[in-house]
Amino acid sequence: MAASVTAVLGTLLGAGLTHRFPLRSVERTERFTRDERLRQERMDACSAYAGALVNYRRILVHRWFREHEDGTPEECHQIRMDGYELRSVAQEALFRVQMPAADDALVERGRQAPARIDQLHKAENRPELDRRRDDTRTQVREFVSAAKGRSRCPGKGTLEAS
Repeated sequence: MAASVTAVLGTLLGAGLTHRFPLRSVERTERFTRDERLRQERMDACSAYAGALVNYRRILVHRWFREHEDGTPEECHQIRMDGYELRSVAQEALFRVQMPAADDALVERGRQAPARIDQLHKAENRPELDRRRDDTRTQVREFVSAAKGRSRCPGKGTLEAS
């Protein structure tokens, strides 16, 4: 009789363990898939934002040259309107960075960039414009580097907690 009870208990224990191990494997796979999807969303949002900043920066540099060198009033007006449009695109892209981001420092770094880029076309002379261009280029690069550093895959660096 004791042998029968032991056999039944062993069978039940074996069935339970057989059920539990695949379940844990599925949970791990689901967690990895969710983390990878979130990482990709963060990278896509940060890439789109950096691209929007570069385009906004480019139009303001173009605006400066048109206003200080050879632009007609109509060209200057159109470039100013294009600048407003690209600033809106950059702001929308920043919202997409903020949504999946768990890192307030990265979001704050992203918020600072447009404020400095806004000042590009206000440079009084070419040397000042060049200095501001270098400064804003560096700021965009630093944002990209910070975003890249905060979204590595598990096991290869850090992935912010969800």
